[in-house]
Amino acid sequence: MSTLNSLKLVAVIKPAKLPPVVQRRNKLSDKIWEQIQLAEAKSNGGTYAPLKSKRLKDLEGNIKLLEVPKRIKPWWFTAPNGKVCLILRYGSKVLEIAQGKSAIELDKPAELIPTLQKIKTAVEAGELDHLINAATEAVRMGFKH
Repeated sequence: MSTLNSLKLVAVIKPAKLPPVVQRRNKLSDKIWEQIQLAEAKSNGGTYAPLKSKRLKDLEGNIKLLEVPKRIKPWWFTAPNGKVCLILRYGSKVLEIAQGKSAIELDKPAELIPTLQKIKTAVEAGELDHLINAATEAVRMGFKH
């Protein structure tokens, strides 16, 4: 019993599900993590294609579960001036970081991975919640019309 006495015991109830804002944060954080993996793979000359499960019917009508590569599009591109531009996306919506500005300009491609890591930290801290909510509302408005 002395071992249990050395632990900090608390009375807590596990929430049934996470609040929607935390779910959205986690979704964006996961997508940024994928972009970091893709950027690291491209900088090393490789490819990054995680596998996803897909159900397909064969000729007899049996459903089979196959592992297929997941297509991940990079959120960055090289601008005509030679600088790298990074766009943040939530689903299919581009996040407008500041009024009228939706891209982050980087001087060198080497700055891409540290910038993505900073953004991921900001998302997990809740600094981009207002942008995520705006994108969510835009999607909702599309369904109302």
